[in-house]
Amino acid sequence: MQLSENIKKTPLFDHYEKYGGKIVDFAGWALPVEFSTLKEEHNAVRNNAGIFDVSHMGEVIVKGEEAEKFLDYLLTNEIGKMQEKQISYNLMCYESGTVVDDLIVYKYTNDHFLLVINAGNIDKDVAWVMEKSKAFKVNIEHISNNIAQLAIQGPKAQEVLQKLTDFNLADIKFFFFEDNIVVAGVPCIVSRSGYTGEDGFELYMNKDSVVFLWDKIIKSGKEEGLIPCGLGARDTLRFESGLPLYGNELSDQITPLEAGLGFFVKLQKDDFIGKNSLVKQKEEGLKRKIVGFEMVDKGIPRHEYEVFSDEKKIGFVTTGYMAPTVGRTVGLALVEAEFSPIGTEILIGVRNKKLKAKVVDKKFYQKNYKK
Repeated sequence: MQLSENIKKTPLFDHYEKYGGKIVDFAGWALPVEFSTLKEEHNAVRNNAGIFDVSHMGEVIVKGEEAEKFLDYLLTNEIGKMQEKQISYNLMCYESGTVVDDLIVYKYTNDHFLLVINAGNIDKDVAWVMEKSKAFKVNIEHISNNIAQLAIQGPKAQEVLQKLTDFNLADIKFFFFEDNIVVAGVPCIVSRSGYTGEDGFELYMNKDSVVFLWDKIIKSGKEEGLIPCGLGARDTLRFESGLPLYGNELSDQITPLEAGLGFFVKLQKDDFIGKNSLVKQKEEGLKRKIVGFEMVDKGIPRHEYEVFSDEKKIGFVTTGYMAPTVGRTVGLALVEAEFSPIGTEILIGVRNKKLKAKVVDKKFYQKNYKK
């Protein structure tokens, strides 16, 4: 495809071609949608391992004596309860309760944190964090341009990576990290989480080392069946596992409660941005909810297709696929709350037809994380 002149590129961009990467424009970034086929990459991660270039993600350091206090005010989850070297999933909300972004917080100490933010929101997020930090004794450093990130995902991820480091990776628990781990001679931050529903690791390193490390990991993982994977498989994997994507299940028009992410919104906290709106929404009862659905009629639901009950429009599809592991055509949709109970019959507007579907549990695939 023709890419615009000012499209952003990761340090691996010139290397994609070597592995057969098919490039698309994703949130202003030139990224591979696939290297082989979506299905092959999806299945590799479910059964063996895959490696993703996620260097487009943003990184922000928050330091200072009020770093913890500031992040507790900025974000929905309880930062004060995090252990050192722990990771926490968070929402950053507007006063209205809708979402600026969802992000991952890495805690070094009470006065040192790393925020990992979505690529399409980097400028907006950094401006928001900077603005809200003015009332606190903190220092904000935007380091995205210096950092590259790789994700190694799948049941054999540890096996592949262990060959390249002396550090015992079994010591990293789920949603924890270690810094200064040397992987194939490259100092990295290594965390254990994943956006695929499988065990896996994220490696953060200086951007100048990423091409070398990418090649090393692919070579190391050959006998375990590791292959390079693109955005297509990343989306089907996260979707099957019930994980949200900003711009789909979350946005500046959707609250975390509507998205079913209330677990990560600690309304009992003293204060955080958006708290009053979210408390009110909970007290009044949700008018809309994200639900899972399965197609009864034949057809593929896509992002933003309309959802109906008879002739009444009741919502829209946020994500839909023929899910590779599950083997069913399923989707997520934001619908009026009265149509959210499991078993409810709904209609999906696919082109000029209204196709039958039914509401089902939105966790289509059982996650296989290492606890």
